[in-house]
Amino acid sequence: MTEQSLKDKTAKGLFWGGLSNGIQQLLNLFFGIFLARLLTPDDYGMVGMLTIFSLIAGSIQESGFIAALINKKDIKHEDYNAVFWFSILTSFCLYILLFFCAPCIARFFNQPELTALARYSFLGFFISSTGVAQNAYFYKNLMLKQRAILNIAALILSGIIGVTMAYNGCSYWGIATQNIAYISTVMIGYWIYSPWRPTLQLNFKPLKGMLSFSSKMLATNIFNHLNNNIFSIILGKFYSEKEVGYYTQANKWNYMGHALISGMIHGVAQPVLTQVAEDRERQLRVFRKMMRFTAFVSFPAMFGLSLIAPELITIAITDKWMESAYILQLLCISGAFIPINSLCYNLIISKGKSNVYMWNTILLGLIQLWVMYLIHPYGIRTMIITYISINICWLMIWYYFVWKEIRYRFIHLLKDIFPFLFIAGCIMIVTHCITLPIENIYCLFVSKILIAALLYVATMWLSNAETFKESVRYIRKRR
Repeated sequence: MTEQSLKDKTAKGLFWGGLSNGIQQLLNLFFGIFLARLLTPDDYGMVGMLTIFSLIAGSIQESGFIAALINKKDIKHEDYNAVFWFSILTSFCLYILLFFCAPCIARFFNQPELTALARYSFLGFFISSTGVAQNAYFYKNLMLKQRAILNIAALILSGIIGVTMAYNGCSYWGIATQNIAYISTVMIGYWIYSPWRPTLQLNFKPLKGMLSFSSKMLATNIFNHLNNNIFSIILGKFYSEKEVGYYTQANKWNYMGHALISGMIHGVAQPVLTQVAEDRERQLRVFRKMMRFTAFVSFPAMFGLSLIAPELITIAITDKWMESAYILQLLCISGAFIPINSLCYNLIISKGKSNVYMWNTILLGLIQLWVMYLIHPYGIRTMIITYISINICWLMIWYYFVWKEIRYRFIHLLKDIFPFLFIAGCIMIVTHCITLPIENIYCLFVSKILIAALLYVATMWLSNAETFKESVRYIRKRR
């Protein structure tokens, strides 16, 4: 693939990824406001306690084969077919196991109601197993436009269902049903858009060639989920469901922020970096351009979300969630670095080094779990500050392995991300100081957004930032 062709393909992928994730987060925000007004922190806490079990089960049913299929050069029908049937059978066994383990989960959290809720919620990962192979096909072929349409349609339908059930007093059942409706809609869409179809030949031999790579991805994904949901486990064990609810709500808004950027980057990073993996110099150029774009978007977006968190939470879901706003402000600092870490480990995966990705993530998860357990008596805010500090510092670990693969120099890392980090941070501080005299919450909210956005765009324009100019040129071209 030529340099220009790859550049156009990457730009198109980023465009559709950004558009899709942007609309999805707006829809999540819209429906999330209604749900948060209708439901209580306790309701979110109940669902939050089960999240980790569904995520781990989902990782086991997929077992890293999506990434393995993406990285496989000569892919055949038999490869997709083996992954499809493996996912179906594995998820069925997992659901049966968790169905009978549901009472134990309820006893662990001292919540008898969790038994029925768990058995219902866990249907989601079983349904998602029907589209694992199609999902890999979409990623492999960069079908980001189709994914965008599916995800947006699923969010609209599931959001309406969730809000309707919450309005009619179904409490946490509405959240669980919303999730199942979303997964079901996406799976149906995969079957409509994907030209690939499974056959009844149960041949699992193709999995052997992918097992070395995929098994490490499986272990990594499990530890990633533990890492991302560690607070829900610890809070659910040592604190009340209300405190779990506050954290779950804050983490949801933080996720909406960094997922917008990470989703946009992840949709193209691994497929594109894999295509240029044989040419280290070319891969380095592609990686640096992606890094600059990620920093250009991530730091102002997440620091900005931290800036407006108190007003956003109060206006959107009332001041009964104000404790979540303070937690959100802290989480957004770490959230700004998540897309950058994500880009680093996508580079490592594109080099076939799933073992590096696995051990790095496992070590991070174990350190966080151990530290969180030690400091839980000191309160949730102390835990969060420690948590984000570890996540930010871990960027240096990811960087080391990136340097080993493509000789990405530390001075280049600083040049690629520090200007955007520094400018975004200074602009948020200046905006906060300018808006201090404003008392009306609505004027304060709008003023913070407008002033921060104008200052950032003006600074990028005056500094003649190449990433900013390229983004403007591409948008004009699309128009």
